[in-house]
Amino acid sequence: MTREQAIVQLRAAGCVFAEDEADVLAGAAAGPAALSELVGRRCAGEPLEQVVGYADFCGVRVRLRPGVFVPRVRSELLVRVAVAEAGSRPDPLVVDLCCGSGALGLAVRHRLPGVPLHAADLDPVAVACARDNLGGDVHQGDLFDALPGELRGRITVLLANVPYVATRHLPFLPAEARDHEPASALDGGEDGLAVLRAVLAGARTWLAPGGLVLSEITEAQVGAAVAAVDENGLTPAVSTDDDLDARVITARR
Repeated sequence: MTREQAIVQLRAAGCVFAEDEADVLAGAAAGPAALSELVGRRCAGEPLEQVVGYADFCGVRVRLRPGVFVPRVRSELLVRVAVAEAGSRPDPLVVDLCCGSGALGLAVRHRLPGVPLHAADLDPVAVACARDNLGGDVHQGDLFDALPGELRGRITVLLANVPYVATRHLPFLPAEARDHEPASALDGGEDGLAVLRAVLAGARTWLAPGGLVLSEITEAQVGAAVAAVDENGLTPAVSTDDDLDARVITARR
């Protein structure tokens, strides 16, 4: 398959940026036969990043495996807030909880080389993918149960990019997410905040004094998220970036 043939097929499948995607796929393919296979996967609806095996995010190239959550551009705000917080502390310790591919932790470490970093996820495929990106100190388990006990009371920055889509909204997600990313990475329960509430409930035990939890939310969730932070004895704040259409709730011990 040639690049031009790839563009034609991608356009027919509804890919808006067919030329750009063809270039990415051609760059990842070992030859015409391989390109044909990759184009077929993309036209079948698989996310481009999973097809080529990587995503460029926040200045780093993140390796991806099929079925692992694809990092979103808007999550750059989480990285910026985390880096500003960790960079201001004398002995930071960063944890990337619900880490997926480990993209957030990788981007933080890129901007703060040498920062102590742990990551964890419930999904074994995501954990394997995060180990591809981060190396060691990636743990499998349910939220705080995954973390080594010696981290208790020492975490400076707890990145928790938890699933925050309300269950009733899952059928309306783009097919790329709905069909090719795990529901556990998307489904946040009745109002989208069930997992965030579970994180906040355990956060005080794991955070260092003055430590910070960060999580992404929607505009509609701001009031309920702030209330959840208050209910768990933490101090809330909200950061926004209109260009990214991103909102981050922070909770400080």
